[in-house]
Amino acid sequence: MCELFHKFMMGLRDFVKDYFLGFWDYETPKVMVVKNKTLGVIYRGVQFLVITYFIWYVFISEKAYQESETRPESSVYTLMKGTAVHGDDILDTVEYVRPSEGGDVISTILRREVTYDQKQGTCAEHFMVANANCTRDSDCVQGEVDFDGHGRRTGRCVQYYNHTFKTCEIQTWCPIERYAVVREPALVEAINFTVFIRNSIHFPGFKVLRGNIKDISNPKEMRRFLNKCHYDKETEPYCPNFRLGYIAAQAREDFSELCKTGGVIGVFINWNCNLDLDYSYCQPTYSFRRLDLRKDQASSGYYYRFAKYYSREGVESRTLIKAYGIRLDVIVHGHAGKFSPIPTIISTVTAMTSVAILVFLLMSHLQCTIICDWIMLTFIDKNEVYSDRKFDEVIKEPTVPKAPELGFINSYGSNHSDLSDGVQL
Repeated sequence: MCELFHKFMMGLRDFVKDYFLGFWDYETPKVMVVKNKTLGVIYRGVQFLVITYFIWYVFISEKAYQESETRPESSVYTLMKGTAVHGDDILDTVEYVRPSEGGDVISTILRREVTYDQKQGTCAEHFMVANANCTRDSDCVQGEVDFDGHGRRTGRCVQYYNHTFKTCEIQTWCPIERYAVVREPALVEAINFTVFIRNSIHFPGFKVLRGNIKDISNPKEMRRFLNKCHYDKETEPYCPNFRLGYIAAQAREDFSELCKTGGVIGVFINWNCNLDLDYSYCQPTYSFRRLDLRKDQASSGYYYRFAKYYSREGVESRTLIKAYGIRLDVIVHGHAGKFSPIPTIISTVTAMTSVAILVFLLMSHLQCTIICDWIMLTFIDKNEVYSDRKFDEVIKEPTVPKAPELGFINSYGSNHSDLSDGVQL
């Protein structure tokens, strides 16, 4: 046991001694020129990529030399224009546009499902509502309200309108929508309706105010321009009038399908302004995308209900309308940048010191050297030769003093050095 402990302590002592002495060793890289074209091409290629990244991407593409502003102040006003013939009726914007006052959200009705002449009273619940079917009054609990149904149950079991089966009677607006609804044809003329979108944007940091409408000083010419123009990316980039058919096509949607189910489309106005140039180059770009989930039938489409109330023979009545349509959400994004010495200095210093060296070219040189050394020592078939030359261990051997060649004489049985070599005794 003592012997094992002694060996352990000796090994621990040797380990600590070697670690302590090795801690003070100095390592220095060894420079070696490798005559290998493949490795040279990789080295120069990586070096080129590093330099290109900072010059092209950081400074040119991302404009790191500019002071930027990404939270502008913006206002949006919308207005729907158009008239449609629906049977014997002429529909204008008051009939099919919600809300009428405009804003960053506007919708238009494309198809209606109408329930006429509803009055407060009692009638049979729809047979598809849970626990609505019955055979006697005891099957219906008085005062019970089914939130998937249409009203409050009276406790009576009545005949379901003109059918032979029975359902529970409810107190509600009668007749119920699911029984008496009339589905009208789609408003196909809506494809030619136009949406007027006026947007102004302000970058307070740079004191720049821009708008998406062409600047015409003459009021008559301005009205004439707005009444005739339609937006086109190439020919009319400053026209704020957009056809509904154009918006649906840009969002890659079938307009006839939208008439059936409705939908929500985002109108994205993007202001990406380089204020180092003339302010006239600060122009909006538009993009359109469907926002509701088409794959999920429960949450796809767009519809809402509203009612028109009136009084007939002293009894309050209403016409219930379920409207399917297109809702437009106008979303504005803005980014402006202008040259400033502070971000320029910061970006330049960051580029030069990204790997803790002061010179940009030396930085790329070091990065490329590390990558190429790894490739050379790992993949190239001469790695054994390269590794032997790359890593050297130099140990200074301790000098052992040589004993001087001295003559010895034997005198009276004692040995001593003869320091008088060549001297006669």
